[in-house]
Amino acid sequence: MDKVKAFFRNKWVGFTLAALLYTLWFVVWTGNLWLLLGLPVIYDLYVSRLFYRYVWHRNAALCERSKAYKTVYEWVNAIVFATVVASLVHIFIFQMYVIPTSSMEGSLLVGDYLYVSKVTYGPQMPNTPLSFPFVHHTMPFSQTRKSFSEAVKWPYHRLKGLRKIRRNDVVVFNFPAGDTVLLENQAVTYYDVLRGYQQAYGDAEGRRKLFEEYTVIARPVDKRENYIKRCVALPGDTLAIVDRRVMVNGEPQEPIPGIQHRYIVQTSSPLSQYAIDKLGISEYGGNGAAYEMFITEQTAEKLEALDNVISVRPYTHIASTDVFPQPDYPQWSPDDFGPILIPAKGMTVELTRENLALYRRIIEVYEGHDLKTDGGTVLIDGVPTDTYTFAMDYYWMMGDNRHNSADSRFWGFVPEDHIVGKASFVWLSLDEKKPFPANIRWNRIFKKVR
Repeated sequence: MDKVKAFFRNKWVGFTLAALLYTLWFVVWTGNLWLLLGLPVIYDLYVSRLFYRYVWHRNAALCERSKAYKTVYEWVNAIVFATVVASLVHIFIFQMYVIPTSSMEGSLLVGDYLYVSKVTYGPQMPNTPLSFPFVHHTMPFSQTRKSFSEAVKWPYHRLKGLRKIRRNDVVVFNFPAGDTVLLENQAVTYYDVLRGYQQAYGDAEGRRKLFEEYTVIARPVDKRENYIKRCVALPGDTLAIVDRRVMVNGEPQEPIPGIQHRYIVQTSSPLSQYAIDKLGISEYGGNGAAYEMFITEQTAEKLEALDNVISVRPYTHIASTDVFPQPDYPQWSPDDFGPILIPAKGMTVELTRENLALYRRIIEVYEGHDLKTDGGTVLIDGVPTDTYTFAMDYYWMMGDNRHNSADSRFWGFVPEDHIVGKASFVWLSLDEKKPFPANIRWNRIFKKVR
């Protein structure tokens, strides 16, 4: 045992192991050869110790002379080390995410705390590496102050993961329409508000009024709000929704337990709270004679069997200009949508008057080209063209609570550079409507996300 300890205490053994780990993790995995400049630092730390000899020995001397200085140094050292380790884990391994809304209700509940694996699809290197640790885009105790600096910007680069996204994976991603934000009202989507202003006042005047009333800011990809949805269509798929049923490449979506829709329930007498709780209904409203409920087909069948229930009728949305791509396809609705082709990297499509609205945001915003139309001619970066080849993969995301989810049906495709990670399991679940400790949902702890 003493020989083993002595072996690992050897400075050359320590340097070799540290250099090997550093090279595999930070150089090979990231593919950044500039990080090889860190090897001389590791060599000095383990072998030459020049920095300690000429600089850091003064710190050791101060620690010996002053107990107060030693205590402060040890605390600062521990905090810095913990911050660095936690930041590396957050960037490369996993992050925690709490379900804030009911858009995935039936599968995931409000108050579920999730382990989100970044290793599964490969971690994405941050676009804005200079940021305050442990916060997303806004400084603590502030509603408006940015927590990051754009002085240094890195292009999109994703490290190799264990596998690609599969159909029906539950995925956490940066909100694509969150590139522009109303600072004083971040709960709404900028583009929806702008559309309302332009409908009321005209295009130019509506935009002017909006910018006059709000502070409008832009956010880089990695600082946009995190969303969680189910990936129902992959790059290259053709998706359609027919009478609420999702069809992918002409085939019905694989059955997913927990999918919910809105139902109108008529009763002869009010439903008891006991019956509602027993059926597991968490989202509903009504006056005792009629209810609006977000439930599964199985729950709807159980409701119909109750003596005081007259009818259980599924709600169906009518055609609306609120769905993507607003307002160019007025015949589409959240329940009858498409067909629509999901772009794949390297795929070339013919640009027509009919499909240009579907792919305009991809071309202009996600892939950074200048797109204009001159009569019937499409110009991309000033060059006339009738085709476009996509530079990234795209995905179609939908919430499992189909009639209470703001998802791809309303704001379109999710680019690959917005993908954060795969929701793996629930590590804690709290019911905000109940007091502690009754609010802990013990049956959901360590439950795998399916």
